Amino acid sequence: MSGETKTPGAMTRLEREFGHALFFARWLMAPFYVGLIVALGAILVVFVRELFDDLAGLAGLKPDKAILMALSLIDLSLVGNLLLVVTYSGYENFVAPIAVRDGEDRPSWMGTIDFSGLKMKLIASIVAISAIALLKAYLEIEETGVDAPRLGWMIGVLLTFVVSGVLLALMDWINSRTEPHGAKKG
Repeated sequence: MSGETKTPGAMTRLEREFGHALFFARWLMAPFYVGLIVALGAILVVFVRELFDDLAGLAGLKPDKAILMALSLIDLSLVGNLLLVVTYSGYENFVAPIAVRDGEDRPSWMGTIDFSGLKMKLIASIVAISAIALLKAYLEIEETGVDAPRLGWMIGVLLTFVVSGVLLALMDWINSRTEPHGAKKG
């Protein structure tokens, strides 16, 4: 070496270029979000098909069947909402802000959901979807008969999601109460 000493905080060109490459790598996530948009389109197709199939027999629909129809549509809309929240939040948190023109209908939550909030919304949606599936199975008992093992598994899965959600919330709460790494104690 030519006698130069590297000052703390000075980066070599290689370190800077590597950092830029790592930072640019976030764009590798963009195709995942495109895939989620395609999945949202598929959910829309299934929703419309389900709606038209159910509306065709509307005149002879019994109350329990109407409830099942509504639950199916709610279930699909929850999945669609979940896809949208994950797409928007994930893209804005990990890739880049979504630029919209002034006056566009930007949802108020966009740009405000961090990774922790996204996890909570995800688990809450999964719990709701599981609960709807369980309720649908319960309402179909009269028609299809009781499948005790299936209902038991559905209850077990739902409770697992609920407990997971509570544990995630507890971990986030504990994390919010601890000092960040590198913080100096007063």
